[in-house]
Amino acid sequence: MPIKGLRLYRKLMPFSYDGIVRFIYTSYFLAYMEASLYLMNPWWENKEFNPGISREKYLKELVDGLNKKDIVFITGLRRVGKTMLLKQIIHELLKRVEPKKILYLTLDFITFKDKSIHELIEEFRKIHAHKIDDKLYLFLDEVTQIPYFEKELKNLYDLENVKIYASSSSASLLKSKNNYLVGRSKIVEILPLDFNEFLLFSGIKIAKSNGHLLDKEFEEYLMIGGMPEYVLTRDIGYIKNTVEQIIYKDIIAVHDIKDKDSVEKLFILLCERIGKRFTYSKLARVLSISVDSVRRYVGYFIDTFLFYSIERHAKSLNERIASPKKVYISDIGIRNVFVGFKDKGALFENLTFLKIKNRDPHYFFENEKEIDFIVDKTAIEVKFKQNIDEEELEFFNNSKFKVKLLVKEFKDLEKLDTLV
Repeated sequence: MPIKGLRLYRKLMPFSYDGIVRFIYTSYFLAYMEASLYLMNPWWENKEFNPGISREKYLKELVDGLNKKDIVFITGLRRVGKTMLLKQIIHELLKRVEPKKILYLTLDFITFKDKSIHELIEEFRKIHAHKIDDKLYLFLDEVTQIPYFEKELKNLYDLENVKIYASSSSASLLKSKNNYLVGRSKIVEILPLDFNEFLLFSGIKIAKSNGHLLDKEFEEYLMIGGMPEYVLTRDIGYIKNTVEQIIYKDIIAVHDIKDKDSVEKLFILLCERIGKRFTYSKLARVLSISVDSVRRYVGYFIDTFLFYSIERHAKSLNERIASPKKVYISDIGIRNVFVGFKDKGALFENLTFLKIKNRDPHYFFENEKEIDFIVDKTAIEVKFKQNIDEEELEFFNNSKFKVKLLVKEFKDLEKLDTLV
């Protein structure tokens, strides 16, 4: 027997057969886990990696927070670019921190299925012989895949010298668990590409003197939307697969829904109704299902960041809740793939909503007339390349709101940046 084999034999002699099997399995698993960690963190071996096209509108804020203690949650629609943004933060961090102090984990990776975050970090410490007080940087992709992640993150925040960035595609799960992390975390939602980012990803540069050429590119943006990979590849199959993943994996499987057909049909109905008022009862009649089911299914779509809804601007809470809601989609390109490229006015209104989404917009409806958005004391009416008729204009101008903005083309969207 070779010397190495004899040593291993003597080492295993005191153990039973089951013990030997467990020893071999554990040794193999640890070696495989270490290999997986190295694969996910190529910078440990000074290997180059491609961080993709930078999304500066988010990256600067996220990088500026590197020296702050708070846990940063990066949320948003599936495949909107959360993983790439985590890696862009890492790319910037490598300019100032030793590579082996940075750990990136894909927590929906099957190798980590039964492992806690603490166990994975402990393995990371062992690999690089980190001291307990070493400052470490943790990037946890799809953190909500881990049971009790909020307790683990709280313990890490309270007891260890770490900076944590984590991503999630579930709004409600993150919100319900975030009570554990009050005062310890902030949430940054990532949206699909805006028009300027669309031009960057498309490799289009147009001088200001030729600004009129942007009209054609904006028409293209209205059709393609802002899902990063789709903008780069124009692969319709990619968009269809993304929606299938959301519907079947994030909604039907998670919530154990038996009526798959109604969820699929509801998705199409919501796509067709962007910018329009809807009620749960009307959708329920169309689908021939209960109002409660529709309410839950719409909530699940909102939870995945695929759709958003806004309420009516009203004096009383009862009136606001009882009134129809308006629906918008996170990416107009997704909508166009499934229901066709039509109704540019609704698409432009959807883009306007995304621009002001974080400012708690409502719609105004009175005497059978509507103003698209109300933000604080500002009224916003959207008319893409259309003139507003005299009756609508009179209603708009005579409304009680202090500031009034008419948005008719992509250049007008910049006005919304000045809203307080």
